Amino acid sequence: MYLPLKYAHLALAIVSIAGFMLRGIWMMRGSALLGHKAVRIAPHVVDTLFLVSGIALVVQLSLPVMQSPWLLAKFAGLLVYILLGTIALRRGPTMPARQVAFVAALSAFAYIAGAAVSKSPASWVAWFAS
Repeated sequence: MYLPLKYAHLALAIVSIAGFMLRGIWMMRGSALLGHKAVRIAPHVVDTLFLVSGIALVVQLSLPVMQSPWLLAKFAGLLVYILLGTIALRRGPTMPARQVAFVAALSAFAYIAGAAVSKSPASWVAWFAS
């Protein structure tokens, strides 16, 4: 059951970030597509499944979350990503603020991915250093 769950988690990560990038492009272009009902609902479904698959992996592997700095870093990165994503797509007061938040959110997602690959809170730095 581990491999299908892992691959589902990876696929959901790709769908999640691709959807975020598309919505960010639409935001910068002022597209009315951002207001479409499916565009407002689908990210929540994808991101919920993504989170549930991650939690299922932690449970299946019996990972000690509080003793795994890389997992704690991923959770912290996730909170930063959500906050920045909200600013980028909805709550940013100006277009430049939204654009900065968008790039910062993408950076947070890259950090999370690096922490997952390297199993280190140093993220990609640890991966390249080894």
